[in-house]
Amino acid sequence: MKTRPLKILQVSKVDISGGAERVAWDLFQRFRERQQESWLAVSRKVSDDNKVFEIPASEQLNRWVHFWNSVQNRMVELSPRIHRMGLWRGSRLIPWLANPRKSWERFRGIEDFRHAGFCHLLKRLPAKPDIIHCHNLHGGYFDLRVLPSLSRQTPVMLTLHDAWLLSGHCAHSFACERWKMGCGHCPDLTIYPEIARDATAHNWRRKQKLYQGCRLYVATPSKWLMDKVKQSMLMPGIAEYRVIPNGVDLAIFNPQDRGCARELLGIPPHSRVLLFAANSIRNNPWKDYQMMREVLGQVDISMKGQELLLIALGEDAPSEKIGRATIRFVPYQRDTRLVSRYYQAADVYVHAAKADTFPLTVIEALACGTPVVATAVGGIPEQIDEGETGYLAVPGDSRMMAARIVEILHSDALRAKLGRKAVERARQSFDLNRQANDYLTWYHKILSQKY
Repeated sequence: MKTRPLKILQVSKVDISGGAERVAWDLFQRFRERQQESWLAVSRKVSDDNKVFEIPASEQLNRWVHFWNSVQNRMVELSPRIHRMGLWRGSRLIPWLANPRKSWERFRGIEDFRHAGFCHLLKRLPAKPDIIHCHNLHGGYFDLRVLPSLSRQTPVMLTLHDAWLLSGHCAHSFACERWKMGCGHCPDLTIYPEIARDATAHNWRRKQKLYQGCRLYVATPSKWLMDKVKQSMLMPGIAEYRVIPNGVDLAIFNPQDRGCARELLGIPPHSRVLLFAANSIRNNPWKDYQMMREVLGQVDISMKGQELLLIALGEDAPSEKIGRATIRFVPYQRDTRLVSRYYQAADVYVHAAKADTFPLTVIEALACGTPVVATAVGGIPEQIDEGETGYLAVPGDSRMMAARIVEILHSDALRAKLGRKAVERARQSFDLNRQANDYLTWYHKILSQKY
């Protein structure tokens, strides 16, 4: 029996970006290719796609707030004159005048859920969605308070890409397990999304109360994150849950001639090339750039003068030298075909992380036949088959990571063997078509039930 096309709304922070945003974008595009009515709602629109809808900011909906924001913008334009006139201290009061309650709650460390824009957007869509599929909801654009009523009117799916929904403020808790019991006495308020004061117990209880009235369908890309979900206050609000690994487009991310890729990118043909990809590599709180520098220095010593290049993809910065090795920074690239060339040009993909859920970069590397050496954090051990497609290292252990990289660089036969297995693994488990099929099958199952 032929099923009718579904009306599917993906919800994300930005339409074109990396990580979680890329997952939402890829699904949005793939569903449209499958003749579904596919839309994407975002806080900030970058593309010109007419199926992408920008969620109105709260300031646009509140004339009082909008007025004071316009005053503040004007004062920024006149800032040198304001400083000369001694009025700059008064300009600090404008956010409080614009939205006293929001400013007071932010001062106290209370998470801000006051974002009415999403509900306004729903009224402006071409039709009511059959499924609302939300991705990362932190970032000051979505009101969690609508989840109970919304999820009982329309099926709401959450794909978790981090653990913010499970905690009193942080997206990753590292070694802290206070999220299991109610937070409070937070060991680090600066972890993204940072808060000014320790209201984590209040934030945790607030989320717990909201979830109790929900009927949510929750997916995670890794078993590691799903295990956390099962131990969290989100669990009572879940109708059904599944682990659905992320996928990549294997028509783009696949093995190609390394020499051709290097020629295209201007990489010396005889260099030993390592690749590390992340947004804002040096200051990314989840990645370990300092460890990466230590690893490069140790690999340089072991390679005994052989030309060694680390490509740091995701940041625009001057090149660095570590011993005789070079770090070449490459800005974030929107063109995924160009991104794939960097994986195809590399001898080893290296992923030094302090926290990670299920990074797309690891599976992009595997799909291109590039062996991976990564820290064993979060869901990464579910991506790499130890000794088959790459190697895992203890977090922070630069010597262990460097030794594994050198082992691969010293043996072309080993590198080729790991690369072949990596491609097989990607085709078996990390295909975007498989991911899209898994979600579509689940959507239909949900809608076939009386909702």
